[in-house]
Amino acid sequence: MLNVKKVVLRSRPGKNGIPIPENFRVDDVLESSELKEGQVFVRTLFLSVDPYMRCRMNDDTGAEYLLPWRLEDCVDGGGVGLVEASKNQALSVGAVVTSFNWPWQTYSVMDGSLLQEVDPEMADGHLSYVLGALGMPGITALLGVREKGHVTPGSHQTMVISGAAGACGSIAGQIGRLDGCERVVGICGSDQKCQTLITELGFTAGINYKKGDISSALREHCPAGIDVYFDNVGGAISDAVIAQMNPGGHVILCGQISQYNKDLPYPPPLREETQETLHRKNITRERFVVLNYMEKHAEGLTQLSHWVKTGQIKVLETVVNGIENMGEAFCSMMTGGNIGKQVVKISD
Repeated sequence: MLNVKKVVLRSRPGKNGIPIPENFRVDDVLESSELKEGQVFVRTLFLSVDPYMRCRMNDDTGAEYLLPWRLEDCVDGGGVGLVEASKNQALSVGAVVTSFNWPWQTYSVMDGSLLQEVDPEMADGHLSYVLGALGMPGITALLGVREKGHVTPGSHQTMVISGAAGACGSIAGQIGRLDGCERVVGICGSDQKCQTLITELGFTAGINYKKGDISSALREHCPAGIDVYFDNVGGAISDAVIAQMNPGGHVILCGQISQYNKDLPYPPPLREETQETLHRKNITRERFVVLNYMEKHAEGLTQLSHWVKTGQIKVLETVVNGIENMGEAFCSMMTGGNIGKQVVKISD
């Protein structure tokens, strides 16, 4: 038997409630490390917190592909760890593995078929990148831009990204630049984040939505209008961006974090005025679900890995230490406390 720390869902915030760290609890439990055929024993290295998890805190996630977390059960999400014992022929001791359904606990017995082995070289030795730039957020950014953005090199396009300093937005803006957008403008929640977008990630400009008028700032930084909008937040910010989009533009509907604490369908309904703008200007706005493009993930990860290794994409991370801080890290991420990908380091 082994002493294991695990995070359980203690309470739900309610459909319209704001999550608090106390919705989670850390338990010390004794668990068997005995393996059946096909299983592996893993030590957790890093765990991910992501906006979509807010939906899993509700009884009903509102999305057919997401199951709710159950009260008093161990929470799960993206994770990466090390195989310390194995009864699975495909996974040897010492292998680095990842999963979208990794339990929030320090050690776990897992079915090897649920794990993907990771080549540490792909992540340039930064194993946490597997949860960010070289994981679901990075693939979402790449395929979102490629499948829904219709970026054409040499056509002087302007791309705007909301939630631009987050895990997905920070990568999406850099991909927009690499794929040929003339101007890449990020919207985020602090002057520091705006500065980081420009000086470290190569954005043309950053707009702090908490200061001044967004519409005026968009007119200043997007003088030829907006052609592509990578939407991570929804709400009033998206209304302001869509109002200044050019005819035939494209909205990449990735996330709606500003609406996740409200009891609304996904994607949330738009203001009538915004809906009319989309229709009048023939702007596409289609829901983007990265799981619908699984056959393109391997090729996409190869491309992202190349960009990261060659420095063409810079990776930003906010790292919190200790499994006891999972709830704090999740709630901080939901209110914009992170720059880049928010991860929690569980062990060395």
